[in-house]
Amino acid sequence: MATIDVTESTFGEVIESNPIVFVDFWAAWCGPCRGFAPVYEAVSADHPDAVFAKVDTEAEQALAAAANITSIPTLMAFRDKVLVYSEPGALSRTDFADLVEAVKAIDMKDVHARIAAEEQARKGVQPPGAEA
Repeated sequence: MATIDVTESTFGEVIESNPIVFVDFWAAWCGPCRGFAPVYEAVSADHPDAVFAKVDTEAEQALAAAANITSIPTLMAFRDKVLVYSEPGALSRTDFADLVEAVKAIDMKDVHARIAAEEQARKGVQPPGAEA
């Protein structure tokens, strides 16, 4: 799949409508971003079952701020609307391809169970089977 450009107005819809989304936060003036761009494009072509989005941090400053982007490039990965990876820095093609496979392999049932348990703990609710 080719990469898609997302904006503040389309970001949420892309995350909500797709089970696997990678997001590259970049800027034209950023040398490492320019170096990572062909890697991002190549890996996206190898994985048509995921969405590969790009956010131009210069054009989308509010979105970059909302995503707490402090360094670029920053790569994020979402599975089932959950942020499962967020790191600044450019990756090699091999490392990025490995990351894509790792994100695909995540046991989301376990992730959702952990999220639910954390939410209950914040509310002061004991999960089932926990001692009081």
